[in-house]
Amino acid sequence: MADHDLSRRGALKTIGAATGAASVSGLASAAPGETVEVNVGFANGAGARAFRQKSDDVVREFGFDAGTAQMPRAAADALENNPNIRYVEENGTMEALGETQPYGIDRVDADVTRANGDTGAGADIAIIDTGIDSDHPDLQANIGAGKSFTTCSTKGGCRFGVKPADNTCNESWDDDNEHGTHCAGTADAAANTEGVVGVSTEATLHAVKVLGKCGSGSFSDIAAGIEYVANQGWDVASMSLGGSSGSSAMKDAVSFAASEGVFLVAAAGNSGSCTDCVGYPGAYPEVVAVGATDSTDSLADFSSTGPEVEIAAPGVNTLSTIPGGYAEFSGTSMACPHVAGAAGILMANGASASQVRDTLTSTAEDIGLASNESGNGLLDAAAAAGLDSSDST
Repeated sequence: MADHDLSRRGALKTIGAATGAASVSGLASAAPGETVEVNVGFANGAGARAFRQKSDDVVREFGFDAGTAQMPRAAADALENNPNIRYVEENGTMEALGETQPYGIDRVDADVTRANGDTGAGADIAIIDTGIDSDHPDLQANIGAGKSFTTCSTKGGCRFGVKPADNTCNESWDDDNEHGTHCAGTADAAANTEGVVGVSTEATLHAVKVLGKCGSGSFSDIAAGIEYVANQGWDVASMSLGGSSGSSAMKDAVSFAASEGVFLVAAAGNSGSCTDCVGYPGAYPEVVAVGATDSTDSLADFSSTGPEVEIAAPGVNTLSTIPGGYAEFSGTSMACPHVAGAAGILMANGASASQVRDTLTSTAEDIGLASNESGNGLLDAAAAAGLDSSDST
């Protein structure tokens, strides 16, 4: 039941890697007697001995005929002219490439909520999906409990060209598809100076695995997952899944979860263009259905529309986490967790599920789309938290 209309624009495997451009300041700015720290490459044993003799303090010697040491700049200059030395360079620095803020996080003003200390800390967000990568560096700090209602497996193929994730099932609820991990990152990737950042950044993520490696799951498994979230007393149930027909068991589970105070949010579906085609569970009255927009605030051409749509969020080429890296996906599945993250922020501040629903819809930004396309408008996390988008602290 997970949507397969995903635009996979290549896994950005190195987005948070600790790489960068080496310092090129050189030794020219140092006075002859000033101590500098340099890396020195030896051509032979004589070069190694010269390195040690010129050094005030040997920091380390590598196993590949090189070392790092502190010495006067004049000594470093002398080594540069020694035929037994391959190179002398200043021991410069590199920087982590840093964290990327996906355009959707910025567009819904979640950067403003984060800057003002609204991070979702204390809220519980359940991702009812294909699971969550248990050891992803952008998610690991926020992952709490998990539960699997279907098997995690990386063996075998899938129909319709769906490729299972290249991931180890360390936990029964690990992600063997990529979809759930992507949704989790949008909702709540940590602000940890690497990778990406989510709408909320310190809520507790819970993996409720109801979809298998091929992205589908039974009504019963999904209903059980929803019931489980309610029984745990968790705040938000994010459901980036759907189908054209409902299920009595699923409807019962949704009603039960709503009665227990869970904020339920789901993808509207990817059946567009259409006029009245919101899928289930998004079409249930207890559930907030989310449509998808692109970076220009236009309706995504795949986004299902209908009177059940209550709000919209970015869902085209959204960058987020996947097992082993990062990728851009498209779908109303990608729009849904933006709203889940914002709901987590409000519930961390003490709002009830019904208050969250009223607040998110009443503060949504009018972007000129019809009500059956975007409901009340585009999600504005800052406005929902009582902040102005110009607030930075």
